Amino acid sequence: MKRYYGLALFLILLDQVTKWIVVQTMTIGQSIELIPGLLYLTSYRNKGAAWGMLEGQMVFFFIVTAIVVVGLIYFLHKEVNGFDLLGYSVGLLLAGAIGNFIDRLFRGEVVDFVDTYPFGYNFPIFNVADMALTFGVIFMIIGVLFEEKLNKERGQS
Repeated sequence: MKRYYGLALFLILLDQVTKWIVVQTMTIGQSIELIPGLLYLTSYRNKGAAWGMLEGQMVFFFIVTAIVVVGLIYFLHKEVNGFDLLGYSVGLLLAGAIGNFIDRLFRGEVVDFVDTYPFGYNFPIFNVADMALTFGVIFMIIGVLFEEKLNKERGQS
């Protein structure tokens, strides 16, 4: 259990430190090329959810985040049962939810800065918390499917 919370704490700190560096050293809209044509560090602010959806709905975000965090902690303690992939996915989801929640609470907006152009596509700018959420969801789906397969092989439902 400690390792899942440890992962979440590490990623929350990484998320907040990277955002702090961007806020302190870059102006909004400033972009630094890291890998030409592919990866840039771009200072951007998002007042909504993914891709700017639900902009300005802070109370909604606070309520949903509180419910999600409580639900994830409950799931971690009641359902994971030593299945590491699910445990780590919950740690990632907690980190992502809390990392962006901290921004909304103290800044009124989320700091984004990872700006990518895979195959020439201008992907929305994101941050460490967003990466944690994305991989958390992916690992959760894989974990749930894998756990279901294991249970079927063991003759459980």
